[in-house]
Amino acid sequence: MLTALKSALILPELRKKILFTLGILLLYRVLAQIPVPGVDRAAMGQILQNDLASLFDMLSGGALSRFSIMAMGVYPYITASIIMQLLVPIIPKLEEIAKDGDAGRQKINQYTTYLTIPLALLQGFGTAALMSSGSFGSPLLPRFGFTVDPLLTIGVLVSLLTGSFIALWLGNLITQDGIGNGVSLIIFGGIVSRLWPRLNGLLSSTNGVFLTIIFTIVTIATVFLIVYVQEGQRRIPVRYGKRVRTMKGNRLMMVGGQSSYVPIRVNSAGMIPLIFASTLLIFPSTIASAFTNSSIPWLQSLSQFMAANFSIGSTLYWIMYFILVVAFTFFYTAVVFQQQNIPESLQKQGGYIPGIRPGKRTEEYLNKVVNRVTLVGALFLGFVAVLPWLISLLLRQPSLSNSALLITSSGLLIVVGVVLDTMKQLEAQLLMRHYEGFIK
Repeated sequence: MLTALKSALILPELRKKILFTLGILLLYRVLAQIPVPGVDRAAMGQILQNDLASLFDMLSGGALSRFSIMAMGVYPYITASIIMQLLVPIIPKLEEIAKDGDAGRQKINQYTTYLTIPLALLQGFGTAALMSSGSFGSPLLPRFGFTVDPLLTIGVLVSLLTGSFIALWLGNLITQDGIGNGVSLIIFGGIVSRLWPRLNGLLSSTNGVFLTIIFTIVTIATVFLIVYVQEGQRRIPVRYGKRVRTMKGNRLMMVGGQSSYVPIRVNSAGMIPLIFASTLLIFPSTIASAFTNSSIPWLQSLSQFMAANFSIGSTLYWIMYFILVVAFTFFYTAVVFQQQNIPESLQKQGGYIPGIRPGKRTEEYLNKVVNRVTLVGALFLGFVAVLPWLISLLLRQPSLSNSALLITSSGLLIVVGVVLDTMKQLEAQLLMRHYEGFIK
């Protein structure tokens, strides 16, 4: 790997791409230090004690902890992309556009960008309102609100919206002129930047050296497991029938008759189910925390129950987390596989699965295989999701259920996925120039 990286740095074009990518990531980290107007700097350190804030801080590349102009990061665009993926098979017009090759994909990307604007404003207002309510400790934006200071409120929302599109623009620059997927690399940079503070916190705790060694070993083992499963796939053989084609000079030529395969990945959903499940589970406790001191007895009791049982320290949270991750994995994989429309594509290209009739039978067979393979991927994602909790039970330290890995479960999946994708792109660039790549 080091030899291949050295070869990549020797080549002027690849060296320029790598340095450009690092420069953009450095620029993003600098912009992440600029706070929005009206922020109380003394209250910043209390943000990450909340689970929802910690999740959004990871997706924003660490910018939420300072509530900077980049606090929303690329998360509104990711949300818009997920919504568009779910809407394409539901709305016939969008499905028709999606099938129109590159032009269709560009149109869908355009719609996704338009959808990002209201989502960024809505998310920005909701997050700023939570920051000003004192739910995360001292109010971070004490003067936020249209009834309190409308000019400041508009300035905060415009700053957050602008920051989201700057983050998206920087990500697109990396994708076009650098190495790897820009949006993923921005999130990757934020996750990795949180590694040292987490190590520092572990070392300063009781039995810090022992816990650091254990968590490092578990994290490395989990990375190997994620790589093994992420690269796993079931290959379904496909054959193409021979066809007679008329060539120039009225000559007849037999074409086709080749063999190929349809790869069904064990984990087609990536880390999306983890984000879905985390967000869904964290919202009840976040909302309930605002009513724990209510003067209405039943509302106070309900809020206290929700806050206690849907927090990361509770057993019910982790059981529900596992169930939701498995359910969302099946749901998201089914949606993505339906959009690919593999049976129809095979039939149009003259391909067929040996022993399976084209058309409806092929669709039923592929759905059956996808469900069986996805079961393994769903259970794997569920295991990775609850792994910190299982480790904390083994160590008999429930307070460590949120930090039993050096990087969170979602963060590990993102990091591994981004590294693998970037390595493959570098390998492709090296192989084009007859160099040995990272992956053999």
